[in-house]
Amino acid sequence: MSKNKAFMFSMGVIAGVVGGIVAGVLFAPKPGEESRKELKDTVCDFYDKHAPQITDAKKQAMESIDLMKYKLERQFRKLNNSLKSKKMAKAKVLEDCENGSENEFDY
Repeated sequence: MSKNKAFMFSMGVIAGVVGGIVAGVLFAPKPGEESRKELKDTVCDFYDKHAPQITDAKKQAMESIDLMKYKLERQFRKLNNSLKSKKMAKAKVLEDCENGSENEFDY
């Protein structure tokens, strides 16, 4: 499995486990205070058991976000440069037209 697919799979597993825990606690027939304490204890235990994996997943997510940000900024710069060059070309054509029309009527 590629690194990206493994990352996405692990994120899915983590999201599923957390979602299942939250749903189980919220739908349990217990008072709110007891449910909140149980949820907090469960999440803390989960974090303690899986801290290295969570840290690694967070690191991979941040790297992916940084890569996407870089790619988007690069595409934006390319688009911006393309627009600038088109504007410059259009201005050059207009300037040439203006200069050409002035030269036609010079006697």
